[in-house]
Amino acid sequence: MSSHIVTPGPYRATKLWNEITKLFRAGMPLKKHRQHFRVYMNCFTASAAVDWLHELLKNNSNFGPEVTRQQTVQLLQKFLKNHVIEDVKGRWGMEDLEDNSHLYRFPSTSPLKPIPNCAPVLRKKSISIMDKEGFFKFRGSKKFNKEILENVDPEIHESPTDSASGETEHCRELTEEDIQVIWKNVTLTHLQKLLGTRSLDDVLDPAQVNPQFIVYNMTKVNKHGVVSLEDKTEDLPHWVLSAMKCLANWPKYDSNQPSYPGFERDVFKTVSDYFYSLSQPLLTYQYYELFVNILGLLQPSLEQVAIEALQLCTLLLPPTSRRKLQLLLRMISRMSQNVDMPRLHDIIGTRTLLVQTFSRCVLSCEVVDDLDELLATRLLSFLMDHHQEVLQVPVYLHNAVEDHISYLKSLTTCPGPGVAMPTYSFCRQISTQEFEEHKLSVSQAALSELLENLIKDKSMSVKEKKKKLKLFQKEYPDIYLRRFPTTESEAQLFADKPKIKPPMLLSIKRPKAFSIRN
Repeated sequence: MSSHIVTPGPYRATKLWNEITKLFRAGMPLKKHRQHFRVYMNCFTASAAVDWLHELLKNNSNFGPEVTRQQTVQLLQKFLKNHVIEDVKGRWGMEDLEDNSHLYRFPSTSPLKPIPNCAPVLRKKSISIMDKEGFFKFRGSKKFNKEILENVDPEIHESPTDSASGETEHCRELTEEDIQVIWKNVTLTHLQKLLGTRSLDDVLDPAQVNPQFIVYNMTKVNKHGVVSLEDKTEDLPHWVLSAMKCLANWPKYDSNQPSYPGFERDVFKTVSDYFYSLSQPLLTYQYYELFVNILGLLQPSLEQVAIEALQLCTLLLPPTSRRKLQLLLRMISRMSQNVDMPRLHDIIGTRTLLVQTFSRCVLSCEVVDDLDELLATRLLSFLMDHHQEVLQVPVYLHNAVEDHISYLKSLTTCPGPGVAMPTYSFCRQISTQEFEEHKLSVSQAALSELLENLIKDKSMSVKEKKKKLKLFQKEYPDIYLRRFPTTESEAQLFADKPKIKPPMLLSIKRPKAFSIRN
């Protein structure tokens, strides 16, 4: 059963719920079962549902292989509660499903959750520093002034006669507030490009983004790239830091600490209890929708894009939350790779236990969502594997901001006659439908070109090419089907070409030459 990639956008968690629901209803095998001397048609056992749904989730790019069987049982319990399934007697609404032979079936009613279709919230257009009064007053040609007037909001436009006289105009210096606004705008602009959306309004409120957090997280870091807090009272308590260092460096811990059987489990519980006691998850409730949308990028072909997007998103966090996230990820990453770490659970492996324990401490919704735990598991697994790249300071962002500031500072003295003016271009506004059609056609054309390059790559071995084509078919089945509409056309790609044998050389025995001497 192929999965559909739910692209970034509003209500992504609800769309994912509906996607899994449709796949489950369409693919779950239904059989005839006998129970208590009665025969029930078109039903399935709870264990069979767990088996099938577990495989679906592990192979679905929206969730990944870290999904456990117990989490699958919990999702089925939510299915029963929301009437996605019911028992063979028509009962539902409770979460009493267990991994056993109890019989269930699909109801006749549609189980999909409605996606809100409310009108977009119209926020008052914010005036950037480019539009602030007196910040840019260029003296240029009439054509240039006319183009500017065509693209200025009439409500904030001033009469051009105010600055018509004089060879040079007074331009104010950049303030600290202006620099912070630049940091915010450049960061959100890069993030919007990575997400490929027309606007970030669907996944966050830009007005609530604090530019001081971005500047602090970019500049106040130690040699390891971890945020350094000026107010030490906001830092992790000393006893929590000590416990985290003990687990991260196991078995090289302080000799003054006690050592007894099960000591490492007590230390682990101390750390987990602290993070569960926090009032908010480390990624905050405010940015839940944003990070859920990043999950759409966690695919092999978009791995680098996901890392860069997470780099920018984690810069928006309060410095205290970012520091705690950095230290937690460093600890659990070391623990999961430490072969000397004793088992922290009798049944569950160390990595699985770490993901299950801290996933909700990292990402969760203020209003409980049915897919919270699965989404948090997927994100934390990715962060564990890529925390060094995700939580490092992006140098390109710092350079982009510095270049922008330098450019604006160069304009604090307005140019005189004969000085080249900066070039501006303006785009025609298009409808939402035109934008979506253009975005779809461009992306499909790029993917088709990628497939052709993959097919024509002669340096790649046949085995590697088959592997990459299979992965491409799984991620983009529609594009693959257009290129290979039949199995014959696909098989023809790898058809063995007849080997041209070299011409057979006849070994003609040369006659011996007769000499006069013989």
